[in-house]
Amino acid sequence: MRREFLKACCLASALATLLGAAAAVHAQETYPTRPIRIIIGGTPGGSSDVFARTMGDHMSATLGQPFIIEYKPGAGTNIGTEYVVRAKPDGYTILINGLPIVANPHLFPDLPFNPANDLVPVTGIALMTNVVTVNSALPIKSMTELVAAAKQSPDRFVYGSPGEGTSTHIAGEMLSARTGAKFIHTPYRGNAQAMTDLLGGTLPLGFINTPVVAPFLKEGRLRALAVTSKTRSPLMPDVPTVAEALDMPDFDFNGWFGFFAPKGTPPAAIAALEQAAAKALADPKVTNIFVNAGATAMAPGTENFTRFVAAERRKIDPLLEKRGK
Repeated sequence: MRREFLKACCLASALATLLGAAAAVHAQETYPTRPIRIIIGGTPGGSSDVFARTMGDHMSATLGQPFIIEYKPGAGTNIGTEYVVRAKPDGYTILINGLPIVANPHLFPDLPFNPANDLVPVTGIALMTNVVTVNSALPIKSMTELVAAAKQSPDRFVYGSPGEGTSTHIAGEMLSARTGAKFIHTPYRGNAQAMTDLLGGTLPLGFINTPVVAPFLKEGRLRALAVTSKTRSPLMPDVPTVAEALDMPDFDFNGWFGFFAPKGTPPAAIAALEQAAAKALADPKVTNIFVNAGATAMAPGTENFTRFVAAERRKIDPLLEKRGK
């Protein structure tokens, strides 16, 4: 009797294991079965908002589940990033972020997480330039005038950003490092208040993502001096590049955005997100939205994005170390 009992227990245990494995496989095969959250480490209205909503709408149609945008602003996007790092790695919570992923370990030495180890790159989304912008009330009309004025009055040219480590912040740091002019960074909790202060004249200077600044340039409330990318923006072809304006042929800086998932997210979920994102980035309707917003679609895929992020680290690390951050 004891032998039969043990045999029955073993069979029951084996059956339970098989059923659990089958359930796990089934769960992976049917992902997603509920809404997926996209976490933004900033406030509504910023560039990440534009790209998250565009991608989310298209991916929702592909995967058959809604994508819900949630905002976790503050600490240079670290609050949102940590939220995703701590989230259950099941594919239902993903992050949209960019330069802060590579910059913030330098800017925040006590980070309770490591983006390089705790997040999985899913796919790149958008690559875009920043626009060096001044309030239209200022008499400054060119980059050479801006650099000269900043050198003469080093405490005058303050610029705001959605937080340390964002493309707005790093663009200012890079221009300071390359020209020797002092541009003073002030972090905000999001783009909206920084833009309000720039438009109102409280801030004289901005390094603003193209889709955010474009409407105000058209209205004449702000003046564009240059774009930070190596090539001119199709959205404003008459605005020179920093490389052209300051005779710095190798100056090239872009903001970028991509999706990340918590470490440990099932490969099947990553693959489903990756494939849905690739389909979105191949859709002319999506790319047209990006172009009109002053951005270009990045090459899709986890492998491409992993290589891209590694290259950004090689570029940004020496800059922030040199600036003493």
